[in-house]
Amino acid sequence: MSSDFVDVKVALCRWADLQVACRAIVQQVQEAGIEFDAAGGMTMGADSLAVGIAAEIDGQWFSVRKEPKKRGTKQQIEGTPLGPGHRVLLLEDATTTGGSTEKAYEVIRDTGAEVVAVATVIDRGDTARRRFEALGLPYFPAVTYTDLGIEPVVPPG
Repeated sequence: MSSDFVDVKVALCRWADLQVACRAIVQQVQEAGIEFDAAGGMTMGADSLAVGIAAEIDGQWFSVRKEPKKRGTKQQIEGTPLGPGHRVLLLEDATTTGGSTEKAYEVIRDTGAEVVAVATVIDRGDTARRRFEALGLPYFPAVTYTDLGIEPVVPPG
């Protein structure tokens, strides 16, 4: 495992910085010819990015909980109600293995929405890319561990 850590939430806590990251992600995805109308992912890591990207494209945002709420709405997805016809950009702030993002993918897929791509601010290794390729999802990291000159995270085993 790498001992290098980048706290993306702190790095992007100013609107101007978050806006730069969101614009970079939108530009990468759109230059690849991929269209989407909603953006989001697992809560906390994707939340600020989802709102920022929705603002950039005048689209919708959502957030996926690890588990459905036990009370109230009992929903697992908050924000825009996803369903058939939605084209979703799945987000994460920092991606290591892609495991939590894949869990969000499964929850979104179960709504009937189509996940069209995955994007992250920083990819900390090579595992996530392989995971998303196996799912047939284009993957767009704004920055990789090589860009930062840090060691990749290599999962044990």
